[in-house]
Amino acid sequence: MKIIVPATSANLGAGFDSIGIAVSLYLTVEVLEESSDWKIDHDLGENIPTDERNLLLTTLSAVLEDKNVALPAKYHLKMTSEVPLARGLGSSSSVIIAGIELANQLAKLNLTSDEKLKLACEIEGHPDNVAPALLGNLVIASTVAGKTSHIVADFPSCALLAFVPDYELKTVESRQVLPNELTYKEAVAASSIANVLTASLLTNNLEVAGQMMEADRFHESYRASLIPELQLLREIGHEFGAYGTYLSGAGPTVMLLVPDNKLTLLTEKIMEKNLTGHLYPLKIDNKGLQVEESVF
Repeated sequence: MKIIVPATSANLGAGFDSIGIAVSLYLTVEVLEESSDWKIDHDLGENIPTDERNLLLTTLSAVLEDKNVALPAKYHLKMTSEVPLARGLGSSSSVIIAGIELANQLAKLNLTSDEKLKLACEIEGHPDNVAPALLGNLVIASTVAGKTSHIVADFPSCALLAFVPDYELKTVESRQVLPNELTYKEAVAASSIANVLTASLLTNNLEVAGQMMEADRFHESYRASLIPELQLLREIGHEFGAYGTYLSGAGPTVMLLVPDNKLTLLTEKIMEKNLTGHLYPLKIDNKGLQVEESVF
């Protein structure tokens, strides 16, 4: 059995903790054979556990406990990932979705998508990454008082260009620079920008969407000092035709929404700056979680 989960890019500027997209980088988990103990083969680095401490298996255990079921066997697993760790592309969320589906398959739970999303939000805390990882495409979601409401929609047609710096930025560190509260006036302004962002995405108006992404008042201005590449890439985007540039998740990845015919030009202009990191041309993943060769 093979479980495949896409990477994600959250917030899209003003859609803080509530808007996300699935993108064309993938985590794959394969079930190889029964084993006396849980074991995960991976090449993700020495700091990532290969036993029951791994997020994949702590997620699986949480689901089994929630459903009050036990597995009759343990398994040897293989995990491969194209998703850069701690870079704002939902690496932990993809593992959480994979862990939920692993439990679903091995324990034959027959979970619905809504049940999987509920479990994912309970584990992750908010839906902006886990929802598109599960469902694909563009997802607008809200979790309030333990209840998650969501809308899945097609993302407007465009290319994506992600600049992934070589340094990590943990979400907890990126959240530490955010204010504890906003004034009522500022909250209304930030919310109105997010509303127009949502409407523009749902009506395929990428010009307005790009403007609203860059007008965010919830988080980007506070985090900008942690990611110096954001302002530079935004300026390049303005000069060479990007729709908009935003901080992916908590960063440090910076995402540009680009007309298809401008992708090569923008790639060349960014590469001329010799920034320390990698550029990924990406597409929207419209499938989300996929399971292949299920034999359980």
